[in-house]
Amino acid sequence: MSPSPEKGAANDIDRHKREAAERAVESIQPGMVVGLGTGSTAAFVVHRLAALRGEGKLLDVKGVPTSRRTAVLAESLGIPLTTLEAHPVLDVCIDGADEVDPELRLIKGGGGALLREKIVAQASRRVIIVVDEGKLSPRLGTRWAVPVEVLPFGWRSQALYLEGLGARVTQRLGPEGSPFVTDQGHFILDCAWGALEHPEALAARLQARAGIVEHGLFLGLTSELIVAGSRGVEVRRPG
Repeated sequence: MSPSPEKGAANDIDRHKREAAERAVESIQPGMVVGLGTGSTAAFVVHRLAALRGEGKLLDVKGVPTSRRTAVLAESLGIPLTTLEAHPVLDVCIDGADEVDPELRLIKGGGGALLREKIVAQASRRVIIVVDEGKLSPRLGTRWAVPVEVLPFGWRSQALYLEGLGARVTQRLGPEGSPFVTDQGHFILDCAWGALEHPEALAARLQARAGIVEHGLFLGLTSELIVAGSRGVEVRRPG
């Protein structure tokens, strides 16, 4: 029996994610301290790094994970980990994204690690984003809601504020129907604004609101975008 079209498409997406991740890992040099992202594409980065270590390469590379999930995966594969306290400036961060526009602005946070991901990205000399071609978008918000991380205290007030900015707000839930809780103990409100004309202006409004801890608009952080798709692997840079 031949595979279903849906399964075939899923296999293609996974192959593209792996291809993009493997290209990104080529940027890692011996002795580097590397930010390790969260999500399915970032997991391919971790697996590739572990494979190279198995070949006796990059043995002195250390990782700073952006989530407990990534930390568990890295430790299970024998990758040594460190912290931002020990290494406040990282050589490179490699992470995925949920949506990317032509100016290499991002929406991130589908995996719930946006706060730590942004901290690690801002602490890195280079930020390499790896995606499959399905994550490319003509305008942020076209395909993905913006995750907004909020304190549990007063979260409904934040929801009303976000609705006042024009968002359709949905509280993210966990597998059992209870509120999803981030590694830092916060809630996430997924905010669908539709296509965003001025993401920088929206980011400023979100940053100004007490109770909003962080948002999933990653603007001006991408050093390189590695895209894999049906036509192979492409590297894009700002400008």
